[in-house]
Amino acid sequence: MINDRKYNEYILHRSEHNPLLSPSDFPGGFADSVMNCGQVIHEGKIVLLVAVVYRGRYNGAEAGIHVATSEDGVHFTINPEPLCKPVDWAPGWKEMDRWVIDPRVTKIEDTYYIVRPGQCPSGPVALLEKTKDFKSVEYIDCISLPSNRVPCLFPEKVNGRYARLDRPNAGGIWISYSPDLVHWGSFKPLLMPWGAFFGLKVGPTPPIKTKDGWLVIFHGVWRNCANERYSLSAMLLDLEDPSKIIGKMESWILTPQADCERLGNVNNVVFACGALADEEKDEIRVYYGAADEHVCLATGSLSELIDACKKGI
Repeated sequence: MINDRKYNEYILHRSEHNPLLSPSDFPGGFADSVMNCGQVIHEGKIVLLVAVVYRGRYNGAEAGIHVATSEDGVHFTINPEPLCKPVDWAPGWKEMDRWVIDPRVTKIEDTYYIVRPGQCPSGPVALLEKTKDFKSVEYIDCISLPSNRVPCLFPEKVNGRYARLDRPNAGGIWISYSPDLVHWGSFKPLLMPWGAFFGLKVGPTPPIKTKDGWLVIFHGVWRNCANERYSLSAMLLDLEDPSKIIGKMESWILTPQADCERLGNVNNVVFACGALADEEKDEIRVYYGAADEHVCLATGSLSELIDACKKGI
């Protein structure tokens, strides 16, 4: 919990060590932003896949996804070599993968699947890559048409098919299914923008399986006459049929209040690409991007969050 200022925190509480990662922590001083990150536990360590936007070009690219590892979940070491970097996924079309950011990572069996944006003139597409060791990645395929801001994979098949959540250009969250992680269909809307805090658009993170249902941390955007504000909230999906929402919060669990969240490259942003849950410890950990510039951490009670979803607080 932060002590130097009084924050209206609810369920998620900021780490006293925030921000955990800033541009100055990137080796060589080449970073303008160190921000939105996928997050997993690998070989007993917390691994963040951090989006880094470079000052100018770094190794010929404008941005890349770098591995940051930690033993204690607070102090991280960033690999200066990118794990994910531009690939020539559309031969003959230049500059179709120059904005390598915002990864969502999901472990399915023994493989970590990374979904990230590929930049196109008509909007982002979703590119699928995989790794087992976070030392190298293998490109698989482009798995969406524009404009789709990075699908989020479920960690296991649902009724014999892979499942994912999307945020297409319409601004809401959809669900779809696939036999092979590449070909997707059976599309259905799941959650549309609504209310004061989430009225412009909403977007998902990879679902987390709990005994009560699939827990999904999502961001929502509110626009007023002066600016936009990105906040985080949560919903619970049915384990057998995740196209059914069985619980959804009506308020935020984290909204920009700290200085590093309110002021930065993009003001008033807290943005998550994932979360880590531990039912045994009753803990939810969210490593999030702050103002498109830093990486921060907020933690809370997993059971409290699930109860809030059920109650629709």
